[in-house]
Parts: sequence; C-alpha cells; structure tokens
Amino acid sequence: MESLEGQLLLASPQLLDPNFVRTVVLLVEHNDMGALGLVINRPTGKTVQELWKQVGELPCESQQPIHLGGPVSGPLMAIHIADSLAEMELAAGVFFAAKKQNLDELVRHDERFKLFIGHAGWGPGQLEAEIEQGAWRAIPAKLEDIFDADADDLWQRLMQRAVAGVLPEMLGIKHIPTDPSLN
Repeated sequence: MESLEGQLLLASPQLLDPNFVRTVVLLVEHNDMGALGLVINRPTGKTVQELWKQVGELPCESQQPIHLGGPVSGPLMAIHIADSLAEMELAAGVFFAAKKQNLDELVRHDERFKLFIGHAGWGPGQLEAEIEQGAWRAIPAKLEDIFDADADDLWQRLMQRAVAGVLPEMLGIKHIPTDPSLN
C-alpha cells in the first residue's frame, strides 16, 4: 500500500472502538514500521493556557482546546500553519511539531494550530489490514478541514464528501443513506 502520510482517515460507521467512534485522524507517519496519527475532532475540556501553566516556562494566553490525539500516550504534538516552526509538512500548508522549543513558540502565536495529548498508533501492517476490513476510509487532507472549528460534525461532513459519487456496489453496501450516522 502507498503511504497515506498526510491523509485523513475516517472511521467507518461500524467501527465501535470507543477510542475511534466517528473520528477523523490525520496521519503523521505511515511506513513499513507502522503508522502514527492524530485524532483531530476530539477537543478536551482543557485549554492550552491551562496546560501551559503546568508544562511551559513562559505564560501562554491561548484559549484553544487541547485535543485528545488518541489512546496512546506520548509527547505533546501539534499541527499548525507556521512553516518556520515545522518539523515536517503533512499536507499543503499543514505542518507538524513536537520539539519543545517549537511548541513553546507556537502556543504564543495567534496562528492556527491544534495541540494534542496522546496519539493513535498502528504496528506494521495493522492499519492496512483495518483499511482492508473496512474500518477506515482515507481521503486527501485539506487545510480547511484540519482546522475546522466545528469538531462535532466534522466526521459526518467528511464522510458525506467521501461517499459522494461512490457506487454502493463498490463498497459492498446495498444502501447508503444520505446521513452516514444513520448506518
């Protein structure tokens, strides 16, 4: 399978794992060693400002929510639009950072970013098998989708776009409702 790095994964309506129900995952890494992604539509009740009081050295005023990137713990990670603070580019105009000095600078800018605790991870071949089983659907990532402020219905809107024009027979489904949440 070609690398899906920089693409969005949409959880299938049949995927009932509570960590991934109706999630949109941005793939940060996908290769022979496995995959790492960030759930972009799971904001927590905490703000960047609250977290930065605990982990930062300088004050931060950002009221943006912290996002739960997935069930695997790890370092803080961010996706953003500041190319000067990028460690890699994931999609056109969408960058990734995990280095502390980049995150410190990023949270003080007024530019668009999302900060994540946790991530989603797959071992070698695991994601490919899940895609083959129909658990995920990959679509190209767009900046406006990644930074969409309305996380509540992002999955539904992207799923509608993903299945638009796809023949139901190709999906092995007899009927696709207009609203995929009705599955």
